Amino acid sequence: MVLNFRFAVVSDLHIALPHTIWDHPSRFHLVEVGIPAFENAINHLTKLNLDFLLLPGDLTQHGEPENHRWLEERLSKLPFPTYVVPGNHDVPVVMANEQSIACADFPQYYRQFGYDNTDQLYYTQQLLPGVRLIGLNSNFFNEQGQQMGRLDAQQFQWLEEVLAATVDELVLVMVHHNVVEHLPHQSRHPMASRYMLENAPELVRLLQRYGVKLVFTGHLHVQDVACTEGVYDITTGSLVSYPHPYRVLEFHRDQQGQEWLQILSHRVESVPEFPNLQQLSRDWMGDRSFPFLVKLLTLSPLNLPLAQAQELAPSLRDFWATIADGDAVLDYPQFPQQVRRYIQTYSAIAHTGTPTMIDNNSTLLLDRK
Repeated sequence: MVLNFRFAVVSDLHIALPHTIWDHPSRFHLVEVGIPAFENAINHLTKLNLDFLLLPGDLTQHGEPENHRWLEERLSKLPFPTYVVPGNHDVPVVMANEQSIACADFPQYYRQFGYDNTDQLYYTQQLLPGVRLIGLNSNFFNEQGQQMGRLDAQQFQWLEEVLAATVDELVLVMVHHNVVEHLPHQSRHPMASRYMLENAPELVRLLQRYGVKLVFTGHLHVQDVACTEGVYDITTGSLVSYPHPYRVLEFHRDQQGQEWLQILSHRVESVPEFPNLQQLSRDWMGDRSFPFLVKLLTLSPLNLPLAQAQELAPSLRDFWATIADGDAVLDYPQFPQQVRRYIQTYSAIAHTGTPTMIDNNSTLLLDRK
């Protein structure tokens, strides 16, 4: 079956009405631009004849009811279908408190955006003839009430039943936490593992078994495309963090069954109160980077002494912004060799030693089943 369709991904909106914003000196989220940046992106996307829009989580800053209501109303006015899944910021607590909605309340706000069945936090929808979306909930609370990225057993069983019943359809999966590693040893890194789905290998095996190739995630606030065992995880950076990106994608399948996905990335360059948003946001991130960098350098695998980490950290001021950009090429020849080699592992460099610029603008040729 020949397929051609166009859609967009906008992730980690962190919508926050002005009176709900609370400041913290180390926050990387420039949440003040959330609403105007979303309006900027939507203004562009409404001109593109999209078939649908995907929002892979962290729709709100802290799960505030009024921020969910604002977004629900705004999405209802869009000229194309929109589908959402919850991020960790959307459902930060099991039971509602003075700030956030209860975890189970999320589907009630987004009935028009995937959740026909409001009794569960995951769903499947037919997007187009021959195209199916599966929206998953990766927010799991352990016995101590701590939130983590994990698919529970009931959801796994449901997912396998849906995949087994799907015949001759292209399946797209959307989930907040990363399914494939986007950073070196991400699933084991003491700082990066919380962005991964804890049982990602199990999910990848299930998707591979049923020929699912495309997964769309957020959470990490980085532009990156990663692949393992034929499963692509396309993660999109945050609309409130540098470089304020969003993606427009076109899927094609020809008469011979060859499939490919074209990815084009865009940025919000300015909003009314922040006319030079890109530079301001990069500086904002750099100004708050020192504690993060010291922690990165003193933890495993580098385990540098605190004094050495504090000496090197200022030179790495733009380290995370460069990674968030996608297609990073990082080298600090003045660093000790061990540190230099470690930082280089965050670059978009293939095993052959050549740059692999696929994170922002590329065409993925997908293997046939």
